[in-house]
Amino acid sequence: MKVEPFRIAVPDETLVDLKARLQRTRWPDEAPGAPWSYGTSLAYMKDLVAYWRDGFDWRAQEADLNKLAHFRTEIDGVGVHFIHEQGKGPNPMPLLLSHGWPGSIVEFRRIIPMLTDPARFGGDPADAFTIVAPSLPGYGFSFREGQKRVGLAGIGDMFRTLMKDVLGYEKFGAQGGDWGAFVTSRIGAAYPDDVFGIHLNLLAVPRENIDMSAPTDEEKVFFRELAHFLQEETGYQWIQGTKPQTLSYGLTDSPVGLAAWIVEKFRAWSDCDGDPERAIPRDAMLANITIYWATGAINSSFWPYYDRRHGPWPFKLGEKIRAPMGYAAFPHEILRPPRSIAERLYDVRRWSVMPKGGHFAALEQPEALAHEIREFFRPLR
Repeated sequence: MKVEPFRIAVPDETLVDLKARLQRTRWPDEAPGAPWSYGTSLAYMKDLVAYWRDGFDWRAQEADLNKLAHFRTEIDGVGVHFIHEQGKGPNPMPLLLSHGWPGSIVEFRRIIPMLTDPARFGGDPADAFTIVAPSLPGYGFSFREGQKRVGLAGIGDMFRTLMKDVLGYEKFGAQGGDWGAFVTSRIGAAYPDDVFGIHLNLLAVPRENIDMSAPTDEEKVFFRELAHFLQEETGYQWIQGTKPQTLSYGLTDSPVGLAAWIVEKFRAWSDCDGDPERAIPRDAMLANITIYWATGAINSSFWPYYDRRHGPWPFKLGEKIRAPMGYAAFPHEILRPPRSIAERLYDVRRWSVMPKGGHFAALEQPEALAHEIREFFRPLR
């Protein structure tokens, strides 16, 4: 399979059009009550959009991302973009990093150097990794119009093909959060002999496989949190998992609509005390959103939700995943199943309760996550 160098280069006309659309925004009203009570705050969005239009420098973000080594290949008829950064150490371990929704490779910009060159950050060169960080198929630079859709199991299979058949790594580690945790778990379940281990910062635990008949106190807390999540926080899953095409018209046509849809998740899922920029820098947030806008990939990015709602679980229910697993439990993660539930599915080798951070761990707490990844994989090298 042919691998070609890739450079991020958003056309000038795309940025000019974006600015013009931001200038012409038609704002909604807002129901009385506290900001954010019914969704993304109007005042916050007006301030963010003014900065996106007049202060944000995409070209600077683009240049920073292009400091990393980017490539593209084609797997099963799908163009796959990926970062491939060589480790600096005596024997770097190949490590696959998988993002989720509404994330992108922007999540990994700060953590990649910490993993490839630990000595630069006061660590041991023996802990170095060679990083492969793809854009999920249908996301960002792994999207082209009319491209076939790929579900979570298919993405896991494609990423295993990328690591073994395209890049030639006989064995590798894998790490992920959000959908990346599902993809990583799929690889650990379907190809346990191909991985040293898998590390997660979200647990892909199927609700269908949880015994609720005699819960422990920890499990009772989790079930209460799960019930609240299902009642109050899953509207996005229902629309993205049932009628993604309909939603995509508004978000593909309106950059403010797109940003409001994504920003609400950055706030709700990060450890930010109500202000997303306490956890995630404004420029990083807008770089991530701009990738969705510039590539036109929001509709295809919804596909894993449709696939998950209408297809089988990406690994077999009732079968334990054989690959060794490590987990970093960030306190503001969307859902936090206790270890007793996780151990029914995973071979847990490391379980770390983190002091701070949320769903976007690589963006919010890159040093802490890098430390956990190094510690987990060290005995497995």
